[in-house]
Amino acid sequence: MRKRPLGRSGLSIAPLMFGGNVFGWTADEATSFALLDAFVDGGFDAIDTADVYSAWVPGHTGGESETIIGKWLKNRGRRDDVIIATKVAKWPKRPGLSAANIIAAAEESLQRLQTDVIDLYQSHEDDEKTPIDETLEAYDRLIMAGKVRAIGASNFTAPRLAESLKVSADKGLPRYETLQPGYNLYDRSEFESGLEVEVLENEIGVICYYGLASGFLTGKYRSEADLGKSPRGRGVKKYLNERGLRILAALDIVSAELGATQAQVALAWLMARPSITAPIASATSVEQLNDLMGAARLSLTDEQVLRLDTASAA
Repeated sequence: MRKRPLGRSGLSIAPLMFGGNVFGWTADEATSFALLDAFVDGGFDAIDTADVYSAWVPGHTGGESETIIGKWLKNRGRRDDVIIATKVAKWPKRPGLSAANIIAAAEESLQRLQTDVIDLYQSHEDDEKTPIDETLEAYDRLIMAGKVRAIGASNFTAPRLAESLKVSADKGLPRYETLQPGYNLYDRSEFESGLEVEVLENEIGVICYYGLASGFLTGKYRSEADLGKSPRGRGVKKYLNERGLRILAALDIVSAELGATQAQVALAWLMARPSITAPIASATSVEQLNDLMGAARLSLTDEQVLRLDTASAA
């Protein structure tokens, strides 16, 4: 499988990233191990998590996802086979991007992950209260110490990403090599209206989340009656409109032409965009995961891409 570069970091990954938010939440430890085994055995290598996963679950405190990944790494001996990406800033226990918080949070993530180095350490959200150079200098210390290989940004606006890149260049500090925005066939405008130009001009790798629009792009939800099919249904209601149904109709046509599922086509569309390195997708069963991994084997024609582009145009 052809790998794609994460910016100018020197790191490369297969074109699908596993979203580790489910580990310890909707996937218990045994299921998580099975998912990670299947993912790596399928030829993929990039795992995304965060210190805050899954603090929102009653009885959880955060760090559950990293802890399970760490146990899997130790149990399976697969550290050299994977790229581990985690994040700092959104956990109430370790909020923001101050130097002190980044250094402390990194040490704790390393312990939970049971590894000596974080391949990609990401600012989970912007922190306008902390000077950019303070944040980047903290990352520089971690890189110089061999504890982090590259850094990335998540949920940044185009102006703030540009400002951060300028500080990096002006002060000789590490730059954000990746961006993690929300992006899919339905939710296109925010990324395409400014961030996409920024990442292309600066050779920044993009690992986007919500690639399936909370499950809407699987085709599972086509009416109000379908919203009760899963706990995620309520979050899909906003997509049930004329444009959303037009997108599903286009996915139906292309998936039939390719003998693929709608989810595979939606992810393949992301993989085909020049600005996208890899979409992030989660699964809670190996069957689900096998379906998602199939997206990397699809090749959309120019006509199929145009059909999806046209259907999803705002």
